[in-house]
Amino acid sequence: MSKLRTVAILPTLFTLGNLFCGFFAIVVAARIEAPTSAETPTAAAIQANNPLDFVRELVKVKTDDVKNCMLSGWLIFLAMVFDALDGHVARLTKMSSDFGAQLDSLCDAVTFGVAPAFLLVKMCPDFTFRHSNWVWLIAASFAACAVIRLARFNAETHEDDDHMNFSGLPSPAAAASLAGFAILFYTLRRDDNNFPYVKHLDDALQAMLPWFAILVALAMVSRIPYPHVVNQMLHGQRSFGHLLGLIFAIVAVIVVRGYAVPIICVSFVLFGPIRYVWREAVQRRPHKEPMF
Repeated sequence: MSKLRTVAILPTLFTLGNLFCGFFAIVVAARIEAPTSAETPTAAAIQANNPLDFVRELVKVKTDDVKNCMLSGWLIFLAMVFDALDGHVARLTKMSSDFGAQLDSLCDAVTFGVAPAFLLVKMCPDFTFRHSNWVWLIAASFAACAVIRLARFNAETHEDDDHMNFSGLPSPAAAASLAGFAILFYTLRRDDNNFPYVKHLDDALQAMLPWFAILVALAMVSRIPYPHVVNQMLHGQRSFGHLLGLIFAIVAVIVVRGYAVPIICVSFVLFGPIRYVWREAVQRRPHKEPMF
């Protein structure tokens, strides 16, 4: 066994940034108290004129469970930024290595496996109170599927792969599909939200989310193809429709991020199975690989 003598500093720092965000996402979620009733907590609206004020207002609150839930979700999204950049930084600096690939998977297991699974338990107080055993089992299953997904990716990925598509839902996208609901729940539970059916919508989402997490976990270990969004955006020319879709998504996140973020993430999760069924059942295209 050869000894590791050098380490690429810059890509490693980006990868560890991913891990730090995942770790603190767990720490922040751990501040949230275990529910003692089925009642859903509310949160005071954050008053901020710019992103810096928003961050200051958010991180100084240590006792507000709903804000801690949202902060944990945003930390997972911040980790996705580090995860998307570390590989590109390694290739740009010509410092790609097996060490970096293994470190990236270990960090992803924490950030996109354990952190969203733990957050799932904390952001559904009604479901957690009524079905505490079930929600922990679902969360553990999600984390297990994320680790299996990462291990399979390492075993099946080769240097000559174009990295334009994934076999199965990538773990960062799976984590985002859960973390987006943490942001949505804050929007729904703000004391200044005057939407007439907000309580009914909140209860319905809490009842649905753990079962949706099972579908997401199964999508990770499936063979359903998903596009590598970052690589496909950075390589080659895109159609005008792709450009309009990207602009629309960015504007939606800026204007109504509380609702747009989870909708975009869930849409990506559902995109793979819908396209697969369309190709198999409607277009009748042959597909050699099994779904599982």
